[in-house]
Amino acid sequence: MNLVIVGSVAFDTIETPAGRRDRLPGGSGTYASVAASFFTRPGLVSVVGRDFPRKSLSLLRSRNIDLTGVKIKRGKSLAWHGLYASDPNQRTTLKTELNVWQDFRPVMPENYRQAEILFLSNLDPESHDYILSQMKAVKLVAMDTIRYWIETKPEALFEAIQKVDILFANDEETRLLSSEFNLVRAGRKLQSSGPKIIVVKKGEHGAMVFGQKFVFSVVANPCEQVIDPTGAGDAFAGAFLGYLASREEFNRREIKKAAVYGNLVASLAIEDFGLTGLLQASQLDLIQRYKNFKKIVTF
Repeated sequence: MNLVIVGSVAFDTIETPAGRRDRLPGGSGTYASVAASFFTRPGLVSVVGRDFPRKSLSLLRSRNIDLTGVKIKRGKSLAWHGLYASDPNQRTTLKTELNVWQDFRPVMPENYRQAEILFLSNLDPESHDYILSQMKAVKLVAMDTIRYWIETKPEALFEAIQKVDILFANDEETRLLSSEFNLVRAGRKLQSSGPKIIVVKKGEHGAMVFGQKFVFSVVANPCEQVIDPTGAGDAFAGAFLGYLASREEFNRREIKKAAVYGNLVASLAIEDFGLTGLLQASQLDLIQRYKNFKKIVTF
């Protein structure tokens, strides 16, 4: 196993201009794992309550995701309720019920501890050291974060950022973390704090990658209709790292291709509610989307 993802598995209730769906399987770890499974067999570390459908877990296993690290506890699963405006970048969280996630302390199964890539997906930054102490052969540590941790645990968050190789953040989070509005200055400033690579997710505007001695920008794949943006950023990160896990080197060329694949897999996620867009897509669908994207960006 080359990639381990630590993140939430949850119920999502989603309201968008296209409609409403209640208690869909979701969570940052779920989206990242399904996205990564296009390229590799990821291991997922998370916790769910006894109310989480076994058929949903079986569906994840069918996508070649190792669920040895997913624990089932007495109680209810993490649940989130979000509302999107006509602008898909504008999201309001109506309710979050942490339930069994509140006191979750991730324990790596023995076969996960040899993984080369570790993704810490939107976790409490104070849990990072405990997780890292369990890894024996990790070569690349990546993390994502959310505004909540920036505002509530800034000191712990900055300590965590200094210990990772790749930081994923959206444009709003990048500006908050750096106190810079210009994204180029913001990305460079964050890079100087420790991570070798900063990936700024810009939603419908694509992404920017700040690497060692290079900057790479990728436009978003054109989508005529955005049904549900939930999990798009997690899918981007999961595909990015899943692609890297399938390669022998983490060099500049592979980092750029990882950003392109992250972008394309995220575009699959937003075309239907929940995980539907990702689960219905095949390897051939992704290959065709890659070929079409090359035509768009080549001049």
